[in-house]
Amino acid sequence: MILPTDNFILLSLINTKLRDEYSSLSELCEEEDASEDEIISRLSAMGYVYNEAFNSFKAV
Repeated sequence: MILPTDNFILLSLINTKLRDEYSSLSELCEEEDASEDEIISRLSAMGYVYNEAFNSFKAV
């Protein structure tokens, strides 16, 4: 998967895929060949963290 350059679009895309297709961030990254570190880094810079209980990125 090529990650969008816009972080808000990235947030929307990742949360949608987590909600509709994947049971965890690690599963999404493995299946989509995406960098988990890059996703976490970019979204945390916007004030979002991955919440395993909700399987989505939430604002801090």
